[in-house]
Amino acid sequence: MAVSELSQVLLSKIPFNKTNSFSRSFLDYIEGKEALTSFYNRLPSIENFKLQIEEKHFSNENRAVLSKVLQKQYDEFELSEATVQNIELLKAGTTFTVTTGHQLNIFTGPLYFIYKIVTVINACKALKKQYPAYDFVPVYWMASEDHDFEEISYFRFNGKKFSWKTDQTGAVGRFDPKSLKPIFDEIISLPDFFKEAYLKRNTLAEAGRHYVNALFGDEGLVIIDADNTELKNILKPVMFDDIFKHSANDLVTETSAQLDKAGYKTQVFPREINFFYLKEHIRSRIVKEDGVFHVLDTEIRFSESELRAEIENHPERFSPNVVLRPLYQEMILPNLAYVGGPSELVYWLQLKEVFTHFKTPFPMLMPRNFAGVVTPNIQRKIEKSGLSFEDIFKPEEALTQEKVKENTTNQLSLNQELEHLKSIFAEVLSVAKPIDTTLEKLVAAEQKRAENSIQKIEKKLLKAEKRNQEVLVNRISAIKESLFPGGSPQERKDNFLNFYLSDPAFIQNCLDSLDAFDYQFHLIAGS
Repeated sequence: MAVSELSQVLLSKIPFNKTNSFSRSFLDYIEGKEALTSFYNRLPSIENFKLQIEEKHFSNENRAVLSKVLQKQYDEFELSEATVQNIELLKAGTTFTVTTGHQLNIFTGPLYFIYKIVTVINACKALKKQYPAYDFVPVYWMASEDHDFEEISYFRFNGKKFSWKTDQTGAVGRFDPKSLKPIFDEIISLPDFFKEAYLKRNTLAEAGRHYVNALFGDEGLVIIDADNTELKNILKPVMFDDIFKHSANDLVTETSAQLDKAGYKTQVFPREINFFYLKEHIRSRIVKEDGVFHVLDTEIRFSESELRAEIENHPERFSPNVVLRPLYQEMILPNLAYVGGPSELVYWLQLKEVFTHFKTPFPMLMPRNFAGVVTPNIQRKIEKSGLSFEDIFKPEEALTQEKVKENTTNQLSLNQELEHLKSIFAEVLSVAKPIDTTLEKLVAAEQKRAENSIQKIEKKLLKAEKRNQEVLVNRISAIKESLFPGGSPQERKDNFLNFYLSDPAFIQNCLDSLDAFDYQFHLIAGS
């Protein structure tokens, strides 16, 4: 697609199946392959939202709890008019949400975090235009109860990895972020909203709310921290069912077997009990052994009656794992769709029967925006190399060979010579075989040795031609390293600061150029 056909910021859009970047499970889902249709309700087209709206019945009581909790969580934050209005709108029966969730990676973590939130914001704008009688609120769900510190403890900026060192344990949202100060000493150009978030707020969850609100508050984004007693009260029936009846384990195990039978790898493995015990510096699994409930790696023990009383009196101490967190989300939000990456959406396919069991509508599963930022320098290299935007998704070695061969006047292929060699050995065999049939193996071995020599020479020719075209080879290498640093997609490795610090309009450009309902890979111009 020519650049002139698109906006100044949006350079091109590449179909997912031309990017060599996605699993068969994800591609089959988004393409609506019949083998997967029983594992979700409906595909995420904007037209299908009408049916989702009709199906999503959300009680006024839960709306009141949600609005009250959000107002309290934002109590000491400066809110935009758009966010204030959206929190108020959530009380109305005609308001629905589109939600994305993510870990509390420091300094936002990988670039795709930004794309996730851009997707929910743009989806809500498009839905409002399509369905003006309703209101749609973009929501970011902070994974504040997650305890995998290693996954959130670093980010990559200007090619260097920066890590957070702390000995805090438990749910990361409760961590004190002030020990991040050494990173501010090392990167003096960090924006003030990060300094205010990490050095003045008391918890990592508060810090996350602070900087995400600074980046997206004007768009009306609502940020929710589900580590909350009033919200956990809504989840109590699920706690009792899962811990004492194990319904989720049975249902997900059966669905996983069906997916495996259909040829799809499953990613989530349920347990008999899918809750962690959450208290102070602890988030540990609950297991039952010999009639007693244990909190792993602690001395905490409960009889059944004691555990039932603990759930009843302290639901905030029970944290769902990956199997039940999605259900929790849909029980406390008037949500229509979940926006996630390819692995996230695929594991949701294992969960539909859990939603049916708990009489909760299964949300539509929307892919987040996928994008690569092409700086002017890299764009020039692409043009000078004679590459199309689709070309840059090819494996580097294959792409380099293809372009070197296109740009040479020398003969690099020895296929004709190889075929001639084969005909010579065929003649030799025709002479040798009548004399002594045992010579057949010798002729075959010598032929193989000669073919290997020809192929070795051909590789040397290509290697020498690469040296002759060193400028082209280096350009391709630079292009690939920019958009696939270390062999990984840019959006999964680089931090948004790589672009935001030189272009404060970066996020606005993303909002303007990414289309929430256009399921293709977007290439956008950087500065």
